[in-house]
Amino acid sequence: MKDHFTPGEVAERFGLTLDTLRYYEREGLLRQVDRAPSGHRRYRADDVHLLGLIRCLRDTDMPIARLREFAELVRSGDHTITQRVQVLQTHLDLLERRIAELHDRQAVIQTKIDHYVTVLTEHAPRKVEETT
Repeated sequence: MKDHFTPGEVAERFGLTLDTLRYYEREGLLRQVDRAPSGHRRYRADDVHLLGLIRCLRDTDMPIARLREFAELVRSGDHTITQRVQVLQTHLDLLERRIAELHDRQAVIQTKIDHYVTVLTEHAPRKVEETT
């Protein structure tokens, strides 16, 4: 992995917009971004690595405030690993409950689909066989 990445490279890698990257900076999810001599942003490899996890957590509905807390723990060093595990475990527990709720709702929807298909089948016009 190289040392620095352009905003375009990072955005493409994670399927983000440049506005989202700037938003993550403003919200404290990424530390102060380096600048190239030209003044353009350059993301450090460790920020890109963290951004991969942030993206995963955000995609699974972790609130920005909790993401910020997690990012600060990461930047604070290895003495915060226990706290990071707690943050991730709490999020995983919430995610598992949400998945179970979605499976329950999926079953309700499938039952309704099955019911409607049965109704349609029972009320479908029947072919009249030709007699010869």
